[in-house]
Amino acid sequence: MFDYEALRVIWWLLLGVLLIGFAVMDGFDLGVGALFRFIGKTDEERRALLETIEPVWDGNQVWFILGGGAIFAAWPLLYAASFSGLYFAMLLILVALILRPVGFVFRNKLSDPRWRNLWDWALFVGGAVPSLLFGVAFGNLFLGLPFHIDEMARPVYTGSFFGLLHPFALVAGLVSLSMLLMHGGSYAALKAGEPMAQRARGAGQLAALLFMVLFSVAGLWLVFGIDGHRIVGELDPNGPSNPLRKSVEVVSGGWMQNASQWPLIWLAPVAAYAAALLTIVLLRARRDGLAFITSSLSVASVILTAGLSLFPFLMPSSTEPGHGLTVWDASSSKLTLGIMLAMALIFVPIILAYTAWVFRVLRGRVTLEHVRNSSHY
Repeated sequence: MFDYEALRVIWWLLLGVLLIGFAVMDGFDLGVGALFRFIGKTDEERRALLETIEPVWDGNQVWFILGGGAIFAAWPLLYAASFSGLYFAMLLILVALILRPVGFVFRNKLSDPRWRNLWDWALFVGGAVPSLLFGVAFGNLFLGLPFHIDEMARPVYTGSFFGLLHPFALVAGLVSLSMLLMHGGSYAALKAGEPMAQRARGAGQLAALLFMVLFSVAGLWLVFGIDGHRIVGELDPNGPSNPLRKSVEVVSGGWMQNASQWPLIWLAPVAAYAAALLTIVLLRARRDGLAFITSSLSVASVILTAGLSLFPFLMPSSTEPGHGLTVWDASSSKLTLGIMLAMALIFVPIILAYTAWVFRVLRGRVTLEHVRNSSHY
């Protein structure tokens, strides 16, 4: 039905959908985790805020699992290069994510304030650290990662964890953190009762404003201070997956070339700004449901901005630019992509339907009265 080129583009689009699904669905969990200790002033208020995400966090992790599985099956070279070279960074993210379910379970085992305070900080780390590191990872994609393809066609990473902490990557991490704080604040404003909802509105507005400033800084830095990668000559989109069959040059403003060729790409960053601004307005007007929708649109637009700017690169190389991984030379076989597409067309709609049903069942706010009447505390 589809040729090899079309399947590669479709799976690039599907990978973007999965990343957006993860950022939107698990993003508000991470944002609430990073905020709840500050917008919940008492133990009961913090318990109420945690109850807004406890029933849904594990279901939202499906998008994380799907994304990792899609990279493994559709882009094996990308999986090998990222998960082996960035092993320590991935380990930090996983440890932080593991703190979340452990914190949910153990926080309320004892009523000692010191015990609960300890787990409150653990849950904060479980929300803030992944939010920051995911952005650092995206920032490093624009900088290029230090790896090359050896004579056995294996990606060899030559960098270190601390080498990832480039100032631009840290700014990208702060963009991600502020974006998910905005998203988490919008969700808490929608799902938590008063007075937590009002504090969440204030936190969401502040985070949205900070996000807009940091997103501007990162964008200007990318345009004027970061060299981009550009493929030189022709590259066969239907050719074999061999990253060594192309030539790449590093040029000033190279990451803006897609926007120059296709001006509609500019709609993505504009939408990110507009949705963040609308989130501020709607939170101020107490239109919490609409604010959550606009914050979701802002998150999705940021992922689109990054993906469209990088295309066709999946992971550029800073040490050997010609060895960078692209949509055209890092994919699985045509048969594999075709089978995966058939499975995705069956199961992704099921996941979407199930997720919609769960949130419908769990609609309503978690109030302090509900917390006080909960028998398991």
